[in-house]
Amino acid sequence: RCESPVLEISNDELRRWTESGRFSATDNPDSLAGSDIILICVPTPLADDLPDMRHVEHAAETVARYLKPGQLVVLESTTYPGTTDELLKGILETSGLKAGEDFYLGFSPERIDPGNETYGLHNVPKVIGGFDPGSTTVMEAFYGALVNTVVRVSSTRTAEMVKLLENTYRHVNIALANEMAILCHDLGIDVWEVIEAAATKPFGFQAFWPGPGWGGHCIPVDPSYLSWRVRKMGNTARFVDLAREFNRRMPGYVTLRISEILNEEGKSLRGSNVLILGVAYKPQVADVRESPALTIIEQLQKSGARVEFHDPYVESIRVGGGTKSGSELTAEVLHQADIVVLHTAHPVFDPGWISANSRLILDTRNYLKGMHGLIYRL
Repeated sequence: RCESPVLEISNDELRRWTESGRFSATDNPDSLAGSDIILICVPTPLADDLPDMRHVEHAAETVARYLKPGQLVVLESTTYPGTTDELLKGILETSGLKAGEDFYLGFSPERIDPGNETYGLHNVPKVIGGFDPGSTTVMEAFYGALVNTVVRVSSTRTAEMVKLLENTYRHVNIALANEMAILCHDLGIDVWEVIEAAATKPFGFQAFWPGPGWGGHCIPVDPSYLSWRVRKMGNTARFVDLAREFNRRMPGYVTLRISEILNEEGKSLRGSNVLILGVAYKPQVADVRESPALTIIEQLQKSGARVEFHDPYVESIRVGGGTKSGSELTAEVLHQADIVVLHTAHPVFDPGWISANSRLILDTRNYLKGMHGLIYRL
């Protein structure tokens, strides 16, 4: 039985790898003893806005029990600068082996963009930073066999900071785009037209687009790891923290806009039928981690609205302390909704069909640009 949990890897492709003997999956830690290279790729979530390193610690403790001379251990989980040297190294060395002498150790940030059909594992440059030069050299030999370009940096801390900078850059610019959306709405200006026009400048500007909030494991989490690490040093990351505060406000702003739009049409949010199109945090994925849709649905339900959702990739969600199943998307379901909220711009959604069969729409992604109907945009 070969069922791939990753959309980018088909069941057939996984089956070919398995049958060729090049891939096997196991939950037996004994397999670590026969491995030359061990990659630690475990979740690094937040717990009360603080880094939760339990998964990394548990993985490291397991690896330490089987660690042998000559092995390469690489952490790929996004984390704060210093994790590899300060946390992982110490746990691994409880084996009695020393990093840089008996085994190789390094960090290489995972940079895959789920749902991206242009850039994947092979053509996204791989940043690597070893505990010592020898570890970096071994890492380069390993990753060089998998990807087109390997980028060496001077240390594990540098490699850890690279990932945080990448996602903090997006985090801050998304917050700016969201603030511009609110300011433009108050000023009676189309923010989407503004950004499109600004993006014609061939230098000095990169377009970021507003939306209902942020989601996924990286952008909502990574800046918090950086802020925590800086606070541990007695300093603050004020710009980063302000951007996080603003992005967290967006689901509430969307809920407010839904209420205002219904009021303009002579309806109350309480008792209205609201249909959310797409609950995944981004198009063409089934991932609802930190998705703003979950907060929006919970806020709408607390306000007395009747909320349904449809997502071609997501069958059910956990919201409001219970499980909510998705609805089939039909013309009747669209028409019965007092307002349709387009949350995730899945390419399988037909803009013309949705517009033609919906009475009232809030488009948070500008996906229905050029369509006719009673359509409000963020």
